[in-house]
Amino acid sequence: MKIASKLPLDREFWLVNTEYVMKKSLAQGFTLIELLIVIAVLGILAVAVLSAINPIEQINRSRDTGSRSDSEQLIGAIDRFYATKGYYPWTSGANQDDDLAWSTVGSGLWTTSSGGVLGQLSSGGTQELKSSFTDRITGPGYNNLFVYKSAGQGNSLYVCFIPRSGAFESDSTTRCSGTLPPDFPAEACGTADMSCLP
Repeated sequence: MKIASKLPLDREFWLVNTEYVMKKSLAQGFTLIELLIVIAVLGILAVAVLSAINPIEQINRSRDTGSRSDSEQLIGAIDRFYATKGYYPWTSGANQDDDLAWSTVGSGLWTTSSGGVLGQLSSGGTQELKSSFTDRITGPGYNNLFVYKSAGQGNSLYVCFIPRSGAFESDSTTRCSGTLPPDFPAEACGTADMSCLP
C-alpha cells in the first residue's frame, strides 16, 4: 500500500514541477539564437518581396502609364478639333493635305503660340487642352510624345512615346515584330520600339 499512496504524490509533484519549469522558461523570453533566426527569416522574406516588386520598374511603369494617358488625351483633343473645325490643327483649312510627318510634340509646329498646334488646342484656340497639360508635356524632363498621320481619308492618327518600363517595352517589341497596320509609322519600330496609340 505504501507504493500506491506514493504514486499520486509523485505525480502531483511532477505536475507542479512541470508547471513551475514552464512558467519559468516563458518568463525568461526568447533566447538570442531564436531572435537571430527570426530576424534572418524576416530579412530573407523582405529581400524576396522587394525583388518581386522591383520599385524602379514600378516607377517606370507609372511614368509610362502617364505618357499613355497623355497620348490618349492629345488624340482626343485633336479628334475633337477635327470634328469641330473640319480640318486638323496642323493644316489651315479643310482642302489641305492632312498628313503629318513624324513630329515631336513641343518643337517647331507644336509651339503653344496661337499659330502652333498646341496653341490651337489650348486656351489660344478651341480650349480642348488645359494650359497645365500643354506645359507639362512640353516641359523639360518629360518623356517626348511623337505624332504621325499619313495622308488620306480614314488613316489613323498615332501618338507614340519611348517606353521606360520592361512591360511597356515588351508590348512595343511584340507589336513591332507582328503585322502592322498599313498606316502605322515606320519610325516607331527600330532601335527603340515605341509604344503607339491610334
